[in-house]
Amino acid sequence: MRLAELKGRSVAVWGTGREGRAAVTAIAQHGPSRLLAVDDSANFLSIPWEGELAALAPLAGGDHAFGALVAADVVVRSPGVPQTHPWMAELRGRGVAITGGSALWMAEHAGRTVGVTGSKGKSTTSSLLGHLLAAAGRPNVFGGNIGVPLLDLPPAELYVLELSSYQCADLADSPRVAVVTSLFPEHLDAHGGEREYYRDKLNILAHSPELIVVNAADERLMREVSGVTDANGFAPVPAGAGDSRFRVEGDGQVWCSDDPLFPRADFKLRGVHNGRNLCVALAVLDGIGVDVYAPEVAAAVRSYEGLPHRLAEIEDPSGLTFVDDTLSTSPYSAMHAIDAYQGRPLTVLVGGTDRGLDYGPLREHVRDLELTVIGIPDSGERIVAELAGLPAVRTEVAEDLPAAVSLARKLTPEGGVVLLSPAAPSYGRYRNFEHRSEVFAQAIRDTAR
Repeated sequence: MRLAELKGRSVAVWGTGREGRAAVTAIAQHGPSRLLAVDDSANFLSIPWEGELAALAPLAGGDHAFGALVAADVVVRSPGVPQTHPWMAELRGRGVAITGGSALWMAEHAGRTVGVTGSKGKSTTSSLLGHLLAAAGRPNVFGGNIGVPLLDLPPAELYVLELSSYQCADLADSPRVAVVTSLFPEHLDAHGGEREYYRDKLNILAHSPELIVVNAADERLMREVSGVTDANGFAPVPAGAGDSRFRVEGDGQVWCSDDPLFPRADFKLRGVHNGRNLCVALAVLDGIGVDVYAPEVAAAVRSYEGLPHRLAEIEDPSGLTFVDDTLSTSPYSAMHAIDAYQGRPLTVLVGGTDRGLDYGPLREHVRDLELTVIGIPDSGERIVAELAGLPAVRTEVAEDLPAAVSLARKLTPEGGVVLLSPAAPSYGRYRNFEHRSEVFAQAIRDTAR
């Protein structure tokens, strides 16, 4: 469905956050017969919906929310509305067409888009891709789940997008280049289960992209894309594994086939997983005709600084290294972060919103490692209980994040690392992940005194 197809139709935009606001503004320009914004939250009366937005689309909430949705010809769902919302099945049963802002945008721009998704690594890989492409003379606009709704993006010849599972689920058009960095169980409550999450995430591949690139080191991902082909009938291009064209070898070099490109150490981001993200990005460049041997590409690899809140190091006068990895929201992302600091004394701060995740994989991962783990509310106590009994893992519980930082200072040997990799989301006790990061940074400053 394209934006132009909404002309003369009754449209309800479900959600009033950034995505909903962008959708209202874009759809209003295409002449719908009626345009409403719908918010089904309990506090809809406190939503600042006024001025131009209110003029374009009056807000329906409370007892009027469901009626506004079922009366529409088309519902434009914001990514924050889960697929498991009970109204979704009711709307489909009544024949109401459901789409999303990302799908509307992709219908117009798929041919100029590199879309990146993954349970982990999509932010870094998409950001790195935008950086490398610009250095190689391919100017681009970077956006998507990273913070800019697709419908707010400016005109461009090339787009590089980070796409969440919620955005991928709605797509009826695949981006020209579709990239998947990793796959493990995430957001199961919003998708309805593990199989449903994989289905929605991999919907990015379902509509004939011209090129597919995947992280070949992820065994689950490789199983799930078995049999998937691009528009030309080719299997996904593998990257990052030992037999891939682009890979990191034991000699510390990044290789392209039989040629070393540059030392892995030129890429500042720590961790085996980030080496694989780099290989995925290089495979995309190679697939769209960029010369990966060009000195501009090597220089851009060296100059890439990474994104905030992803293994971001904070030096401290004590000699300890504090690491902000607050965007770690699953046991798998915490496992990658722990691997990045092997060889140094390590204290890991874990815990956040308890979504009932299985932390068994984390236990197996650290079974033979020597480290300290400090649990913080809400899920921290359950995580450290899962790790209890491992011979080389010391577990503690703190009442909150500042208390955990103070305890970590006492328990971490000189030259060690204090890693905030919570393996759980931030909502509930914090406004968002940025707020959790701010609390962490302030606690570091306070306890240094």
